[in-house]
Amino acid sequence: MKPKVVITSWVHPAVISRLSEHCIVVPNETRERLSREEILRRAYDADVIMTFMTDSIDKSFIEACPRLRLVACALKGYDNYDVEACTKRGIWITNVPDLLTIPTAELAIGLLIGLTRKIMQGDKFIRSGKFEGWRPELYGAGLTGRTLGFIGMGAVGQAIAARLQGYEMKLNYFDIKPLLPEYEARWGLRRVDMGQLLAESDYVVPMVPYNADTLHLINAESIVAMRTGAYLVNACRGSVVDEAAVADALASGKLAGYAADVFEMEEWSRPGRPSGIPARLLMNTEQTLFTPHIGSAVDSVRLAIEMEAATNILQLLGDEIPQGAINRPLEGVPV
Repeated sequence: MKPKVVITSWVHPAVISRLSEHCIVVPNETRERLSREEILRRAYDADVIMTFMTDSIDKSFIEACPRLRLVACALKGYDNYDVEACTKRGIWITNVPDLLTIPTAELAIGLLIGLTRKIMQGDKFIRSGKFEGWRPELYGAGLTGRTLGFIGMGAVGQAIAARLQGYEMKLNYFDIKPLLPEYEARWGLRRVDMGQLLAESDYVVPMVPYNADTLHLINAESIVAMRTGAYLVNACRGSVVDEAAVADALASGKLAGYAADVFEMEEWSRPGRPSGIPARLLMNTEQTLFTPHIGSAVDSVRLAIEMEAATNILQLLGDEIPQGAINRPLEGVPV
């Protein structure tokens, strides 16, 4: 009998076709998020489950799926997953660590330009029918000659810095672990402490993972330390930013603008997470620019991510160690 694979979110038909040659595949044929109850109804006798950003796999989930051998995450971050519980149960967890880097970097730059050059406001004005030709309106802030500060300089931060070459910007970064000098020289990066970064930056771009240390890393206190009139762009994780504090700072004029692709409400495993985006942010269309978590939403990239998750599945079912393994249940410890 073929092993059973449950896929919790919509994937490209080519992925289902590839897996169906070796497995009984139970896909999500809609574009909607399945409830936890519905996923468990489908997965209680599954050998493998392919999961996505909206899923959370904890001890009670895996106890309800006694046949489960692999959780194949079609994503990079896995803080919604209890790796230790899976490891103790002999369940592998895999992720796709590299394919989201470039599209996320591209979107972050798009948010930065869109926010500071008031592109959405311009589009709205054109569609209003009131445009009659050039007027001295919608003056924004350009990139040339400005200072941008990265908080965190991992793969995505480096990809953004690489793509900002040619904009003639001053690029600072704060990270506990410094880059090699040759990388700093290649991208014109200068490592500074957090206080200096906040005080000097026209644009602040956090690029850190979500964990207990980064929860509300950008909060009322850190915003006070920022340059008045600075812009904040968040394309990493929603809970890195205190959205209520940002709303206050926009209202007071401390921040000139805020752009985000990620939101606190999305942190599924965070206790007491907000149920929605603050109304004050949603109503503030003049100082904000939002996208619905589309950092990796490039069709070819999403297909590649799904295919790599499928490769991890087929490798495990073929008695190989999956290339994306983040734990080692055979030894009983995470990687």
